Amino acid sequence: MILAWRHLPRTLHQKTSSPRTPKTCLSPSLGTFWRSVTKLGLHTKPRMPPYDFTPERYQSLPYKRVLEIHEQHLSPVFTAYFPKPLLLHQGHMQWLFDYEGNRYLDFFSGIVTVSVGHCHPKVNAVAQKQLGLLWHVSAFFFHPASYEYAEKLSSLLPEPLKVIFLVNSGSEANDLAMLMARAHTKNADIISFRGAYHGCSPYTLGLSNVGAFKTTLPSGISCQSTMCPDVFRGPWGGSHCRDSPVQTIRKCSCAPDCCQAKDQYIEQFKDTLNTSVAKSIAGFFAEPIQGVNGFVQYPQGFLKEAFELVRERGGVCIADEVQTGFGRLGSHFWGFQTHGVLPDIVTMAKGIGNGFPMAAVVTTPEIAKSLAKSVLHFTTFGGNPMACAIGKAVLEVIKEENLQENSQEVGTYMLLKFAKLRDEFEIIGDVRGKGLMMGIEMVRDKVSRQPLPHAEINQIHEDCRHMGLIIGRGGIFSQTFRVAPPMCISKAEVDFAVEVFRSAVIRHMERRTK
Repeated sequence: MILAWRHLPRTLHQKTSSPRTPKTCLSPSLGTFWRSVTKLGLHTKPRMPPYDFTPERYQSLPYKRVLEIHEQHLSPVFTAYFPKPLLLHQGHMQWLFDYEGNRYLDFFSGIVTVSVGHCHPKVNAVAQKQLGLLWHVSAFFFHPASYEYAEKLSSLLPEPLKVIFLVNSGSEANDLAMLMARAHTKNADIISFRGAYHGCSPYTLGLSNVGAFKTTLPSGISCQSTMCPDVFRGPWGGSHCRDSPVQTIRKCSCAPDCCQAKDQYIEQFKDTLNTSVAKSIAGFFAEPIQGVNGFVQYPQGFLKEAFELVRERGGVCIADEVQTGFGRLGSHFWGFQTHGVLPDIVTMAKGIGNGFPMAAVVTTPEIAKSLAKSVLHFTTFGGNPMACAIGKAVLEVIKEENLQENSQEVGTYMLLKFAKLRDEFEIIGDVRGKGLMMGIEMVRDKVSRQPLPHAEINQIHEDCRHMGLIIGRGGIFSQTFRVAPPMCISKAEVDFAVEVFRSAVIRHMERRTK
């Protein structure tokens, strides 16, 4: 037994002094070995980091009644992540608690939305104070919260991005940005990447190029897709292409100052401009890192050249910062800054309000005036006093608690830890990202890069949940785990998450060999 333990891959509670952890591409013999040690109880559940918080006792509807109400009265589109949907009761910073009192480490932040932590004490206090002062007046009346927020937000954006339109959601923000681009240019065609998600309104569905969101009903006219410059799954890409501490394992013959993959994808972009749109276009939408598609990163320098090509055609460039903004990427406050570009329009939501419904579109005075000449834009709830007070508090917390710096330090630590798992397991094809925005793409094997089957992804996802870790999903084939914890996360919690994920992958490999 002692000899067997010396050759056992490191379990989640105990560290071994063996010189090297063997790769877990599990051969049948190793699979048999794993089944035997599992029966002996050596493969144990990771221990959660301690946390000094006691949730309130759940006293609302029984779980069964919640399911009944959902089935009878809510949308028939079933979007719950797990076979037994999680009924969450309370949250505190990076932790969530369900109706039974179980604790979960939140590594998805409500779809990359909780930026500074669930129920952050300062944000809570500001919300409670504003709740006692003024809930709502609409944009027909002035109130200080909206002006305090606008001043603070505009100070974080470079010239000439200084005119702010406050709205309620990312879809609404992108909807408005589309209207702005067309009003300003007097053109119609707008380009977005395949794999992009920019919203689910009838207008923005034309920009969203993920099959599950496409509809047979008319929507989003004059929207054209172009190839996503994905250096892992696309036809070109290598080991020096992206702005990340972790590069793809594909070989690369690029020179330090010349990315061949970028040049090839630019040629594809030119092909779209030459064949699929009019000679003059309205604009181009791009997420600095694709969100729903599995946190896909583009080759360095691609967006800069693409923006130049769009402007040559009379179009404006829109950066969708709904998931990448507010310091999450660590090195910069905005994702577009990591590409060395200056957009004409920036849209933002999600982390802007730490979960409170809020969004914004920021543009230049010139484009704002073009919109004003074309349409009377108005929104009842945009610039709501509650939203603005909370948004201002979120910006203050990010600065006071150095959360952008934490995203850089802890995010890099996390990426490197997960990259070691990629090197260990054949089914982890790619680890990518920047700051606290990371994708783990699962494959049948690293040579073919074919997506791991949906059922197998589900099993790993469910095992993580059972061990107390909530992570997201993404990708065209739902083959990528999306990791984006609140920006207050610590290295100790990253260690726990890595151990949980490693354990889940090992358990999956055991199942494959049975």
